[in-house]
Amino acid sequence: MREGKGMAMVTSDSAASAPSWAHAVVTGGAGFVGSHLCSSLLAQGATVTCVDDFCTGTPENVAHLRGRTGFTLLRRDVTEPFDVERPADLVLHFASPASPADYLRLPLHTLETGSLGTRNALALARRHGARFVLASTSEAYGDPQQHPQSERYWGNVNPVGPRSVYDEAKRFGEALTIAEAGSNGTDTAVVRLFNTYGPRMRGHDGRAVPTFIRQALAGEPLTVTGDGAQTRSLAYIDDTVRGILAMAASDLRGPVNIGNADEITMLDLAHKIIRLAGSRSTVEFIGRPTDDPAVRCPDITLARGKLQWAPAVSADEGLARTIEWFRARVAA
Repeated sequence: MREGKGMAMVTSDSAASAPSWAHAVVTGGAGFVGSHLCSSLLAQGATVTCVDDFCTGTPENVAHLRGRTGFTLLRRDVTEPFDVERPADLVLHFASPASPADYLRLPLHTLETGSLGTRNALALARRHGARFVLASTSEAYGDPQQHPQSERYWGNVNPVGPRSVYDEAKRFGEALTIAEAGSNGTDTAVVRLFNTYGPRMRGHDGRAVPTFIRQALAGEPLTVTGDGAQTRSLAYIDDTVRGILAMAASDLRGPVNIGNADEITMLDLAHKIIRLAGSRSTVEFIGRPTDDPAVRCPDITLARGKLQWAPAVSADEGLARTIEWFRARVAA
C-alpha cells in the first residue's frame, strides 16, 4: 500500500480506511459513479473538482454538492486539454458514455473520450504529480471464454461490432495509462468495473437494473432479452466506490477487477425486482443485442488480497434501496 502526498496509508484490516486526499479531480463527476465518488471524497475531507460536459451526466446528480465548501463544478469536454486552479493529488478519470444506449448514440465521442480524454486526464495528473486512476470496464473481456474473468485473461472482443466503440476505447485507455506510467513515471492505476447499480442511474439508460425498476414501478412488462439465461454480477454503488478509493490509496497499477462475484441470470433479476417492488408486472422476452455477453463474473482474488476489499451489500438490500430511490422520484 502507498502513502503519498496528502494521504494516509490504507490499513491492512480495512480497505475502507479513508486516505486524506487534499484535492481530487473527478472527470465524469456528474455521472452515476462519478457523482458518488465526489460525495464520498468530500465526506472524507477532500476538496473535489468535478469535471463534466453533461453529455450523459446531469447537474442534478451533483446538485446536493453545489455550494458546499470544497466542491467545484467545471464544465469541460475532456477531449480538449484542461487544467484546474489548485494542485491536485488524485485524478479519477471516469468520463465516458457507459451504457449501450449512450455509446451507440455517441460512438465517436465515446472513442475520443477513451483516447484523447484519457491522454488529457493523464497529462493533468503528470503536471500535478497526482495519483491517476482509470475507470476501465469488464467489457474489456468481451464475450468471455474464461469464467469467472481474472485480470490475466486477455478477453474475447469483437473489434468492429456495435459494442466496439466502448470496448476498444477502454482497452486503448488501459494501454495508454500503462504506457504513461512506463514512459513518464506517472503514478497510474487501472480498475475494471463490473456491473454497478444504485441511486442516480437514469431510468432510460438501457441497462437492466434501472430499466427493470422503471418498468416494475409503472406496472409494465419487464423486457428480458433473449431467454434471460445470460448472467451478470451486480455490485451496489457504495461497494464499487469503496473499491475504487481503496485502489487509489494503494500502490497497485492494475488492472484490478472491482465487482461482485455473485452471478444472477437476467430472468432471475427481473423476478427479484418484481418481488422487491411489490409489482404485478410480468416478463416479456425481446431480441438479444448483438455481441451481448453470455456470462459476466469477476474473479476478485486480487482485490480481496491486495486491497482487503470485497462487496458488503447484498443484492436484496441494494436493489431495495435503489427501488425506493426510483419510487421517490416517481412520487415527487
